[in-house]
Amino acid sequence: EVQLQASGGGLVQAGGSLRLSCAASGFSLDDNAIGWLRQAPGKERERTSCLSSRSGKAYYVDSVKGRFTISSDNANNTVYLQMNSLKPEDTAVYYCAARRSWGCTGDYVYWGQGTQVTVSS
Repeated sequence: EVQLQASGGGLVQAGGSLRLSCAASGFSLDDNAIGWLRQAPGKERERTSCLSSRSGKAYYVDSVKGRFTISSDNANNTVYLQMNSLKPEDTAVYYCAARRSWGCTGDYVYWGQGTQVTVSS
């Protein structure tokens, strides 16, 4: 059974940092690309980043480039999202999700529960 467990959200002041974790089970990060998405109140879900362990490539939406870093500990099947220089507009529920294949294209089919990130001004 595929499971994704996100954690690490919280309240932080603008300019601060948080690190989100996503513990994955039931599949291998070597075979399945994994990403972080977020949804703010009243807004559509947004893809922030994706990591393909097999290709070694990471992708980011422009709004988080240079501030967020996605990484993985494949031995422990855990993915992280290091978020620095946080802004109030980063406030959202953050989800980790996985694809069926190792590339960062296509749909996410496995989802974890969200973790709330709130950035105060």
